[in-house]
Amino acid sequence: MSAASSLASTAPTPPALTPALVWLMALTCGLVVANIYYNQPLLGEIGRSFGVPDRQASIVATVTQVGYTLCMLLVVPLGDKLERKRLILLMQLGVALCMAAAAWAPSFGVLVGASLLIGVFSAVPQLLLPMAAHLARDEDRGRVVGQIMSGLLIGILLSRTISGYVGAHLGWRTMFSAGAAAMVLLGAVLAWRLPTDRPGFAGSYASLMKSLFTFTRELPLLRRAALVGGSMFASFSVFWTTLVFLLEGPPYHYGSDVAGFFGLIGACGALAAPLAGRAADTRGPDYAIGIGIGLSGLAFGILLPGSTWVAALVAGVVLLDVGVQATHISNQSRVFSLIPEARSRLNTVYMTGYFIGGAAGSLVGGWAWAAAGWPGVCAAGMGFVALAFGFSRFYGRA
Repeated sequence: MSAASSLASTAPTPPALTPALVWLMALTCGLVVANIYYNQPLLGEIGRSFGVPDRQASIVATVTQVGYTLCMLLVVPLGDKLERKRLILLMQLGVALCMAAAAWAPSFGVLVGASLLIGVFSAVPQLLLPMAAHLARDEDRGRVVGQIMSGLLIGILLSRTISGYVGAHLGWRTMFSAGAAAMVLLGAVLAWRLPTDRPGFAGSYASLMKSLFTFTRELPLLRRAALVGGSMFASFSVFWTTLVFLLEGPPYHYGSDVAGFFGLIGACGALAAPLAGRAADTRGPDYAIGIGIGLSGLAFGILLPGSTWVAALVAGVVLLDVGVQATHISNQSRVFSLIPEARSRLNTVYMTGYFIGGAAGSLVGGWAWAAAGWPGVCAAGMGFVALAFGFSRFYGRA
């Protein structure tokens, strides 16, 4: 028996996973993860509000993803040790308070600090996904994960549409205030409907954290999934962090509401999530991952003329979102199948790599935009997709 297997404890029999509970989890994932992305269409307005340039304003998006990554690394593993419902409700309260703090931020520095904490407390989906995988039957796991991921992905994309519209007409502070109120209401529903789910890990927090390194060392499939997922999410973040800068400048001169509307277009890609989950169940994760990487590479080729041709932006957004999400869901389906009793920790390793990639993509996107404009952004996105292909094709295959 490997050390990784010895660190996975036997969990108690889980409660039944009903369709209504799946939809509640999907809705929760969408609403909570939206907190991370409300700021992206608003970066131009935020910069003007505090008198900072676009490159500095993009730090708000970067630190939010950094906070999300820190929580996944340090808190989400507790989903294998502590009762998940209580942990989720505590995080709901935290994100509501931080969203309110961002809405009333008196300076750019305070907003950056609040954004970091928003990212920290918005990692609720990374507790719900292992919970759903734990409750689902083996033959349905990919489909259930795909359905919940549909909610998460729609939340990611529609958050930009909503925040862009609200920011253009009511101001960016109103969007953060509305997000805080939504978290309070959602917390009340979860307290009422979410079942208790006590995992079986009985060790200390130190041994829990140590097991992350053991799993990473002993499971090459886990390492490959994290590297592929991180590279793909980096390409996704390169595009979405800089899109608002392109659309607010010549030749478009659009406001944040139009920039956010592209999230609505991209939400079409979320419809592919359940299909990707079924493909991972029936044909294996590698099949869907290969398709996802190919579609994302094609997307950046189509996006390149988007600096002057809006139809190219529309087509590229759909392809990019389908490609990235198909890859992500297939990766998660694979990760959740490795050691069932350690799904929160396995998800922590995978999602930490995923959001390190996202934060890197936001940072590189800002640099690429400042240095080379839209062609630089597309080149950076294509570079990350190529990196994902290399990891998927060659890493850990021995």
